[in-house]
Amino acid sequence: MAETGKGVTAGKLAINVQKRLTRAQEKVLQKLGKADETRDTAFEEMVFNFNKQMADGTKLQKDLKVYLTAVKTMHDASRRLQDCLADMYEPDWFGKEEMDALAEEMIEKEMDNNLEDTDTLWLDYHQNITDKSLTSMDTYLTQFPDIKARIAKRDRKMVDFDSARHHFASLQKGKKKDEAKIAKPAALLEMAAPSWAQGLISAHQVAQTNLSYNQAEEDLGRAQKIFEELNVELQDELPALWDNRVGVYVNTFQSLAGHQEKFHGEMSKLSQNLNDIMTKLEEQRQLKKGGTAAAKTGDSAKSEEANHSESASSPPKSAVTNGSDGELPPGFLYKVKAIHDYAATDNDELELKMGDVVLALAFDNPDEQDDGWLMGVKESHWVQNKDISAKGVFPENFTQKV
Repeated sequence: MAETGKGVTAGKLAINVQKRLTRAQEKVLQKLGKADETRDTAFEEMVFNFNKQMADGTKLQKDLKVYLTAVKTMHDASRRLQDCLADMYEPDWFGKEEMDALAEEMIEKEMDNNLEDTDTLWLDYHQNITDKSLTSMDTYLTQFPDIKARIAKRDRKMVDFDSARHHFASLQKGKKKDEAKIAKPAALLEMAAPSWAQGLISAHQVAQTNLSYNQAEEDLGRAQKIFEELNVELQDELPALWDNRVGVYVNTFQSLAGHQEKFHGEMSKLSQNLNDIMTKLEEQRQLKKGGTAAAKTGDSAKSEEANHSESASSPPKSAVTNGSDGELPPGFLYKVKAIHDYAATDNDELELKMGDVVLALAFDNPDEQDDGWLMGVKESHWVQNKDISAKGVFPENFTQKV
């Protein structure tokens, strides 16, 4: 059995090698112009369109995969950004004791929901494009390898048909010549043979010629049938496949555009929600800041009220001291405290550090005072040196009365 199998395999291999040699020989003869070639311009155009269609579809499939990879990358980047925001968001940033705990809890809940919805949207978007667009293109492209293989087979069978046709034509010419020879008085063999044998020789030659002729005719018919069957099938399939490309592209891009529109629409809503959450946080910060300022204003009002009642019970004093009090410099008005750093930009300016206490003084010449500017000397310098030579001007809005 093994030897029989080997023999069959060797036989098939020999047949295949012989076919390849015959096809190669036929193509050489066709290129040299010694054998005519079957040409079908309409079919060649179909094949050109098929190759273009396959290349376009393959490129679209590749670009869709790249797009999906980009979507996944963008999803991962968005998730990391959202996770970073969620990690940074802490209820006690703005002072949980002063805030409404219920509002804080509500904002946290909104933030969590927003992050979950965003992640779901990205996952759905990626899955929808995969299912509706990429899978559709994958299915569309699965038919091309089989058709491509049959086109190649059709080309081989066309060469086989041309070879069989040329072989049959050459035998036809040879048969006519042999018939002409047989009709003439014969060859040397016939002349040397007895008269009764000459007829047998002629009959043998005719039979041999007819056998080769009949075999070539059968081979030609078989090659023609195989070629024409493949040719007819492909001539029906290729135009239909070419027309089908438009529907495939329309469905692919309509589906992609629809999913993009839905995704970006939903994502814009979530982005607006996130913006609203940030607005609420800013409002809370401003409310807390305003509450602190209001508390300071209340304390200041109480202090002023106490000072007023104290001043009402004591004799009035001049707003500007003449320096008779050894604790205050001449021209003293009131004390201020620096609430911001101020870097002096001129020799007559006083440099401030936040927290510095300054004794505000009256200008020697009131006309020299600019709006929004005060004259003064730092309290620490006055206490140590009792000297106002270090006085200078400074912006009033960088200080606060104390």
